[in-house]
Amino acid sequence: MTVPFVTAPTLDGVVHGFFGRRGGVSTGDLASLNCGLGSNDAPALIAENRRRVGDALIPGAALTGLYQVHGNRCVTVDGSSDLFTRPEADALATRTPGLLLGILTADCVPVLFADREAGVVAAAHAGWKGAIAGITDATLDAMESLGATRAGIAAAIGPCIGRASYEVDDGFVATFVADDPANERFFAAGRPGHAMFDIAAYVAARLAAAGVTRIAIGGQDTYADAEGYFSYRRACHRAENSYGRQLSVIGLAK
Repeated sequence: MTVPFVTAPTLDGVVHGFFGRRGGVSTGDLASLNCGLGSNDAPALIAENRRRVGDALIPGAALTGLYQVHGNRCVTVDGSSDLFTRPEADALATRTPGLLLGILTADCVPVLFADREAGVVAAAHAGWKGAIAGITDATLDAMESLGATRAGIAAAIGPCIGRASYEVDDGFVATFVADDPANERFFAAGRPGHAMFDIAAYVAARLAAAGVTRIAIGGQDTYADAEGYFSYRRACHRAENSYGRQLSVIGLAK
């Protein structure tokens, strides 16, 4: 079965894909391509879904991931890494062909990176805590340690919660404005005591400030597109028993 995914123009020529919830074997609230290892789903179904994702990009390749903690740590992996023990981190980078790097999200921002000339790729999970703590900056540093250059790195921001769906309170806004007064531009007026946060634009601005000049934003709203994507916030609002996670994956072809 073909598993659908979207790609980004900034990563043309690099194996990558932003997957949604279609094309898998899970059922119920988790239908169908749930890849979240921490979700309330049968392990065999999750394993099959993850196999389908990997095979859609590099058949038979190892797909590795993380125990994501909303922090700002990026780890590097290679052919000698233990790909089955997920380290606590929110980004990973490699220069080893044949490895697929996967990031799980369900409203948070998935960011895929590539320096084609240097042969270095990375994937990052940027929830709001990790985003403001500098997870994208840490990812760029890790890529540079593997031989990438800021000028050579392109980035793509995948499906995440959109501004029209991301209501936050004034205390949340104050946290970002205290970090940098210019962050006020990422918030639109909402109901009293609240605002609407454009987290994708914030992450893009962090990347640009760090020297990345080629950045794509997919624009898909995970909360609004219930058929296409899993959403933690939507699952909470609907009082669903669990919520699925989608994978965003990048790798280097052998």
